[in-house]
Amino acid sequence: MNLVKPDAVERVAILGAGTIGASWAAYFLAHGLAVNIWDPAPGYEARCRAFIAAAWPALSRLGAPEAPDESRMAFFDDMAEAVRSSQFVQENGPEDKQLKIELYSRLDDAMADGVVMASSSSGLLISELQAGRKAAARYVIGHPFNPPHLIPLVEVVGGEQTDAAAIDWALAFYNGCGKKAIRINREVPGHLANRLQAAMWREAMHLVDTDVASVEDIDIAVSYGPGLRWALMGPNLIFHLAGGDGGIRHSVEHFGPALESWWADLGSAPTISSRTAEKLIAGVEDEAAGRSLEDLTGERDQLLISLLEMLARERGKS
Repeated sequence: MNLVKPDAVERVAILGAGTIGASWAAYFLAHGLAVNIWDPAPGYEARCRAFIAAAWPALSRLGAPEAPDESRMAFFDDMAEAVRSSQFVQENGPEDKQLKIELYSRLDDAMADGVVMASSSSGLLISELQAGRKAAARYVIGHPFNPPHLIPLVEVVGGEQTDAAAIDWALAFYNGCGKKAIRINREVPGHLANRLQAAMWREAMHLVDTDVASVEDIDIAVSYGPGLRWALMGPNLIFHLAGGDGGIRHSVEHFGPALESWWADLGSAPTISSRTAEKLIAGVEDEAAGRSLEDLTGERDQLLISLLEMLARERGKS
């Protein structure tokens, strides 16, 4: 394929300007790209501008200019017009298979040759979305973690019809504008990181349901324990360190039998019953202690920014 060079991208189309799309728009603006933004919802431009303005102090703290260049933001009523002048497309529509398929049927004719389209879908398979599209070879998943303007991770995976060059291109593009993009070798529902999250939350729900601990203490156990280590290294490297001089080999040999017994005791395929849901909701409300979603989001973002600054500073020393 004759793709646009990743470092030659000057303008990105953002399709869908909800929480994820607006966050992507802020991120790309902060990294010097122009953005064409489209959303079918009435009043989306004002909401998107407000999101970018609210996100900008954090982005500026992380190295962006003091204010966004509003001349590099363009808002469109026509999706095709938003796409035509762009060298990359980031799609952020609702997590609805049929809706995305309908959207892609209109997207095909608007995309220029050599342009890659990445979907932010958190769990759908790109193979099911690209079927029948003439530009299918250039369709990938580019799944961010919320909020995309702060969390570096992007998961990239292609479908049955995706050309390998489009996957390589997406990885190079995301990494080139400051993301930490990873390659997923084959499609699975939920991709990679969400499946890891789902596995933990499944057990958290089981522990709530069986009254092992309160909702708040389960959260504390993660955020003040393994969560601190996971911000620094992944679970496999952490397990390697746990093995002492013998490293991962010793960990597998020494801790393996115990882990297998714990796995056997994990909650299996639980359902979120109305009773469990009410226990969870009540527990989260107690833990929030009257703080609004806006307050909690602000706390999360401030702590996240400080963590990102610290990691960048310390890793830059090596």
